[in-house]
Amino acid sequence: MKVVILAGGYGTRISEESFSRPKPMIEIGGMPILWHIMKGFSAQGYTEFIICAGYKQHVIKEWFADYFLHTSDVTFDYTGNDTKVIIHNKHTENWKVTVVDTGLNTMTGGRIKRIKEYIGEETFILTYGDAVGDIEINNLVSFHQSHGKIGTISVYNFGQNKGVLDIEKNGVVNAFREKSDLDGDLVNIGFMVMEPQIFERIEGDATVFEQEPLNSLVKDCELIARIHNGFWQCMDTLREKQQLEKLWDSDKCPWKVW
Repeated sequence: MKVVILAGGYGTRISEESFSRPKPMIEIGGMPILWHIMKGFSAQGYTEFIICAGYKQHVIKEWFADYFLHTSDVTFDYTGNDTKVIIHNKHTENWKVTVVDTGLNTMTGGRIKRIKEYIGEETFILTYGDAVGDIEINNLVSFHQSHGKIGTISVYNFGQNKGVLDIEKNGVVNAFREKSDLDGDLVNIGFMVMEPQIFERIEGDATVFEQEPLNSLVKDCELIARIHNGFWQCMDTLREKQQLEKLWDSDKCPWKVW
């Protein structure tokens, strides 16, 4: 089953890093967050990827073109008439990666529509290129196959990290209590499974996937949510990048399932 990764946005909320490269290429522990996402999938047996690129898409293509240089020792021999490049202990992943330029200003739905020819009539996994988690992909796929609907989305409850106040409209405090999992909002975290019929619900480049296509699935009772109770974190801001860096440097990096 192919994994489609949305990696074409501008990443304006983390412009300190994204001004020179796409957000999925911002590094955590010396490797792009895109690499971390792909490592998580490949550790669970999913090794074919389609990357929906856009903003500075050449950076993604060049990184994969030189991937073996990033992960191996290299000797550049200039002593003769011809330059020799010797790769020592060459290491690459067992991946098949298709990077597609889906347009600079294309919306998320449009990017998905543009990779239809690479999917064909197959079920596929869809996620975002700026978040990591310890999602059990095989269980997610099995869940999707069990209900027979067009789409499955993973949702996550951020909960609250402070005490919770129950307050009346006039400001009177009824109770002060500890947080519970019921206090947070469930949000779409990517890690979706889609049937190819989803392409029929995307009009074109201007379509935002999270609006018309997903809402049409909701209207037709064709979208099922699966709650993820483990770890998940996006990288929208510099602060969140720093938090992920600290976790990576610790002995308890929750998304490192490889």
